[in-house]
Amino acid sequence: MANDTVLVERSGGIVRLTLNRPDKLNALCRELAEALAPALEAADKDEKCRVVVLTGAGRGFCAGQELSGEVYAKNGPQPDLGEVLDRYNPIIELMRGMAKPIVGAVNGVAAGAGASLALACDIVIARRSATFLQAFARLGLVPDCGSTWMLPRLIGEARARAHAMLAEPVKADQAEAWGLIWKAVDDDKFDAEVTAVAERLASAATYGLGLQKRAFAAAAGNDLGGQLALEKLLQQQAAASADYIEGVTAFQEKRPAKFVGR
Repeated sequence: MANDTVLVERSGGIVRLTLNRPDKLNALCRELAEALAPALEAADKDEKCRVVVLTGAGRGFCAGQELSGEVYAKNGPQPDLGEVLDRYNPIIELMRGMAKPIVGAVNGVAAGAGASLALACDIVIARRSATFLQAFARLGLVPDCGSTWMLPRLIGEARARAHAMLAEPVKADQAEAWGLIWKAVDDDKFDAEVTAVAERLASAATYGLGLQKRAFAAAAGNDLGGQLALEKLLQQQAAASADYIEGVTAFQEKRPAKFVGR
């Protein structure tokens, strides 16, 4: 990596990416974006990688964009925030489009664009003490990095609007109840739960999971007929894989399947 703002650890088929600015609650900055994007791309291309875990160092997941001179000038013309988003938007698109499942391990506050980063993961597990915050309204800004697209689809438009406009923190238990995340876990059981889910995904038929991601990604823009046609195409591809043969064979032989993910 070009810098140490993102730590990369590999264990078997699991690649763990840790946002590493704990003194700033892992706030986003140019250096972090320049490290995260290639780390995700490398994991996506790595045939040995079966699942990615994204988490934060220290007591926070990601506090959103750091409010430095890069994005704020007290006097004079304000920086172009669109140029800042040109760094982050490709990361969100990469996460949603990559063939590997991504587990978001939210170990603390996920605010602003940091919440968007968490919600771009496929399965989100949060410590019960963690909070989710759409902080943009507190600054007179608009939710970005995909939040206005993801929130209504996850929790409905009424909750999405209130969550964004009131800018009130949502605890992990409430986030689970709303359907914003998959699961809230007691803090002392959080690491074990993340590891268990990651290991389960790493041993799964990850080629098929990648096709599932394609189907879910397309569903929002398809009518029923279009989605049925896509499901047919993806099912043909899945059924041509070695994992399908192994899955059926293991079922018939009443043994655990040994998937290769390709």
